[in-house]
Amino acid sequence: MSKRFPITISSWTLGDQCKFEDRVIAAKNAGYEGIGLRAETYVDALNEGLFDKDILAILDKHGMKVTEVEYIVQWAEEHRSYEQKYKEQLCFHMCELFDVKQINCGLMENYSVEYTAQKLRELCQRAGKYIIGVEPMPYSGIPDMKKGWAVVKAADCENAKLIMDTWHWVRANQPVDISVLADEILSRIPDSGKYIDVKVNGSNIQIPFRKIIYAEHFSHMIHIHTAGERELVTRQSFDSFITSLKMDPRFYQCNRGVVINLEHAVDFDGSGFRLDNGSNVPVSRKLLKNARQTFMEFLFQRRS
Repeated sequence: MSKRFPITISSWTLGDQCKFEDRVIAAKNAGYEGIGLRAETYVDALNEGLFDKDILAILDKHGMKVTEVEYIVQWAEEHRSYEQKYKEQLCFHMCELFDVKQINCGLMENYSVEYTAQKLRELCQRAGKYIIGVEPMPYSGIPDMKKGWAVVKAADCENAKLIMDTWHWVRANQPVDISVLADEILSRIPDSGKYIDVKVNGSNIQIPFRKIIYAEHFSHMIHIHTAGERELVTRQSFDSFITSLKMDPRFYQCNRGVVINLEHAVDFDGSGFRLDNGSNVPVSRKLLKNARQTFMEFLFQRRS
């Protein structure tokens, strides 16, 4: 099975008229590595007389896994029905049972970005360690990527993510325009090939971003601490030095004259970062809350 992105057949592809083992066999024979299950199809399996241990045994028998769990809906309603509350809890249980990290969610009702973001925040809190994947659909209350991204950003939760499913656009004969998101999406993708040009002792050298642990500015010089316990010193203004670093999500400016590479941060103790070379870098008091949030988001992105 592909370690990170298994080829998964959606629960909708096989409908709701087949028995659980038939679903697993059909997916296996078609070359899929995993199956998706909705809460409804999981309940159908239980209704066949299967218990969780039986479901796991069938999956193991055919060398398959459940790799997708869905579909939480009506999560923005002010007064949610017991059916929807129970369905949500079933999805959490399925994630635990099948070791799935994400739940796909949709919203047919149309609300403002602010209200939807608040309800998404509440859902993410209930989900705890599980990722809530918001799926925009042309005929839903989140009809496009622009509104979906606005909702996810406004919710400001580590476990709120956005799903892009082109099938919905093709089926609905709708255009797909993610150009409004392109710059921000690309800026969040770390590039191991990036480097910075600096002049050290009269020679121009290139330092890969990944090798920079942190850099500090004092006495009109930039002291660059790199992997391998090597310190490089260059005469340059701090603003010009961090121009390219600020475009990379790995780098965080702790105060007016210090920038760190979050890839080398091992802890944040509430007042500063501890780095993997043993250095402790303090954070400006006004940035403490932001620093903690940025570090947690970075760790979450790196694990996912």
